[in-house]
Amino acid sequence: MGRAGTRLAGAWFERSAPDAAVDLLNKVLVSTVGGARVAGRIVEVEAYTQNDPASHSFRGPTRRNAPMFGPPGHLYVYLSYGIHRCANVVTGRSGDGAAVLLRAVAPIEGIDVMRLRRGVGDDRRLSNGPGKLAQAFAIDLVHDGLDLGALRSPVTVVDDGIAPPASPLTGPRVGLTKGVDTPWRFRVPSG
Repeated sequence: MGRAGTRLAGAWFERSAPDAAVDLLNKVLVSTVGGARVAGRIVEVEAYTQNDPASHSFRGPTRRNAPMFGPPGHLYVYLSYGIHRCANVVTGRSGDGAAVLLRAVAPIEGIDVMRLRRGVGDDRRLSNGPGKLAQAFAIDLVHDGLDLGALRSPVTVVDDGIAPPASPLTGPRVGLTKGVDTPWRFRVPSG
């Protein structure tokens, strides 16, 4: 990562999931899990709120989704299809049940480590999906509830001064059966 940045903490995430989702575009996800530093620019996200039938929080708090109802700026990590870990950033206020799914990043540091973790040589496939992203960044269920803003947090989100795109690509979220028409998938335009 060429320049230093500001670690984002709880107060930054205390807003609606769709607003936070757009502003997370072009921020940098950093992981030092396992002692290896990897980083990537966030290029695709999806927003989820408690009144959204596609959200894990729709039916209220459970043991699994408890971090979504916790303080903003924490991770909500869950297992998808019993295989893939997916990392979300909790938004809103405590009790809101809102989060932003980190769908894809553009790798910028620690690419060799990501290749080893993913077992692929094609850099375009290192972190271009939520399960791939979590694997490349070594984000696992043990990180569920992790405070991204904590001084020694092994996973953080950093603002290095690159603004979100003025006109992000917007569309329906992926792989859902409910709330499929809600346009809360946001992406950095390529090119």
